[in-house]
Amino acid sequence: MDATPGSPNAMAILEEAAPPVSRLVRWLALLVLLVIPARVITLGYLPADDALRHAAKAVSGKSWSEILVLGPHYTVDHNFGWEALLRQVHRLTGAEAERLVDGAVLGLFFLAAAAGLLGVSRPEAWLGTVLVFLVAWPPLVSRWMNGRPLLLSIAVLITLLFSLQAGAALRGGRLRLAAWTGLIALAVFVHGVWYLWGLVVVACFLAGERRLALGLAGAWLGGSLLAALVTGQPVDYLAEAVRTAVRAVQLHPTARTRVSELQPAASGLVLFLVLGGLLILRQLARLKSRPLTRSPAFWLAVMGWTLGFLNRRFWEDWGLPALMVLAAGDLDLYLRAALESASTRRLTLTAGLAAALFCAVTSDVDSRWTRSLTRQYLDQNDPELAGWLPEPGGIFYAADPAFFYETFFKNPRAPWRYILGFEMTLMPAEDFQTLYRILWNFGAAASYRPWVEQLRPADRLFVRGDPAGPPPIAGLEWHHTLGGMWSGRRPRE
Repeated sequence: MDATPGSPNAMAILEEAAPPVSRLVRWLALLVLLVIPARVITLGYLPADDALRHAAKAVSGKSWSEILVLGPHYTVDHNFGWEALLRQVHRLTGAEAERLVDGAVLGLFFLAAAAGLLGVSRPEAWLGTVLVFLVAWPPLVSRWMNGRPLLLSIAVLITLLFSLQAGAALRGGRLRLAAWTGLIALAVFVHGVWYLWGLVVVACFLAGERRLALGLAGAWLGGSLLAALVTGQPVDYLAEAVRTAVRAVQLHPTARTRVSELQPAASGLVLFLVLGGLLILRQLARLKSRPLTRSPAFWLAVMGWTLGFLNRRFWEDWGLPALMVLAAGDLDLYLRAALESASTRRLTLTAGLAAALFCAVTSDVDSRWTRSLTRQYLDQNDPELAGWLPEPGGIFYAADPAFFYETFFKNPRAPWRYILGFEMTLMPAEDFQTLYRILWNFGAAASYRPWVEQLRPADRLFVRGDPAGPPPIAGLEWHHTLGGMWSGRRPRE
């Protein structure tokens, strides 16, 4: 007999009682979800943003105040747990930044993509769901391959939603509450975005599951507090996450100057197509599923889709995973009715889905996995750059965040700091205003004037431009480094 989808002991029951076909199907699903990121890494792929700075910080052994020029409002990083973990891995293994990034890409993709296997009794149902969603929403592929700790939060979200789908009441009582608390604590400790877990609580209330919602609210608050206490700065840790999010949005009068993931998204018709398909499947196959409006995953998907028009992270990190859980649950019921547990046709179906998923994700369309092979980095050991990188104690001024990610990744132990790091609102207020004017004016030379005036002899200003000639920014002497990057410094005597 199949285990109930989403039951906490589904995996154990399947391993002990299922026929060999079921075990082979599950192991095949796990294998392909592990091989996919491994294959992408062998193509030379490196993410473009936060994964680089997390790994570089672990190698550097420095605090963020030693790496960035920070405003007085900054207290503690909201990825405290993830950076502590990477630091320990570096100490124990000696792995440098690139190997740490590779490990993050492989491990976090596997966690996010395989989390749903614990919630279904037919692994092929989850494998098919992942395939459909990664193809239907292409940005999700890059999102799940970026090696960032948010993927652990997505894995916890998927696990939690399947648990909520499993029953209408708090069966299991204290044990289930303890598991929810532990999962949320892990996600908050590693990722830090504790406040958004309230969306799941709201989804439970909208689904009419008030008892479930109250229990989850307790787990949310308890898990968040537990994670904050472990950091040693509980009040600052919880406050910094909210403060950073508010500043990252409110300090930008226009959306185009925000980082791309905080900009609005056209969420499209994916939600309606999936929900319409599920209604048709339920009608034709006569599935005994709970009404959509009684499912917390349904309401979280609707909220994520709606809020995505304001901020794309709501849709990609909350709405889409919830919709995947909803779809996988119905597909699981359908496959249980259509195929016997011991049927060898399950192996054929799973092999086909695994092959299609492997090809779809590892395909180097638009050079998405090999683009980093042509990426050029400034290297403090390059003799041709002597005198054109900041001196010890100097500051790197640049308006392009990619410059920080790439340069810090390549030079994690360099004796300088960066004016712009992973979040522009962490800068001192006057520097943020200068940066905002640069972005608002599309990099106009006059916008750089405040930075030019405050540049010290040890500092450098980097600007991307035409390799044929220096930027038209007066008061500095310029040197072309590589690609289209120019280094500017105060004229020497």
